[in-house]
Amino acid sequence: QVQLVESGGGLVQAGDSLRLSCAASGRTFGSYAMGWFRQAPGKEREFVATINWRGDDTYYSHSVRGRFTISRDNAKNTVYLQMNRLKPEDTAVYFCARCVVSNIVMSTTGYDSWGQGTQVTVSS
Repeated sequence: QVQLVESGGGLVQAGDSLRLSCAASGRTFGSYAMGWFRQAPGKEREFVATINWRGDDTYYSHSVRGRFTISRDNAKNTVYLQMNRLKPEDTAVYFCARCVVSNIVMSTTGYDSWGQGTQVTVSS
């Protein structure tokens, strides 16, 4: 299995921006879609964004569409989540995950490897 390590989380104020990174091990990174999910205290893990293997197809949850951008650099085995105009309701632990297929998937059941998560806290 691939190992995923997220970074870039932190404490920011509403309206600020953050960029999360997820570095993957292994030589098959470029063959699979990748996704970002988040989990707030007391809530279930929810889908945020996904990107296909080539980086030319993306999909976002309604709550982040227009504010967040997912991208990937297959040469660096890294997927990114640029988060702009952050809101207090974006506060959560953010996880990246590797999909079991090359095309975008929104369900957690479509992912087989997960990072340890990075905390994002947005103050009002």
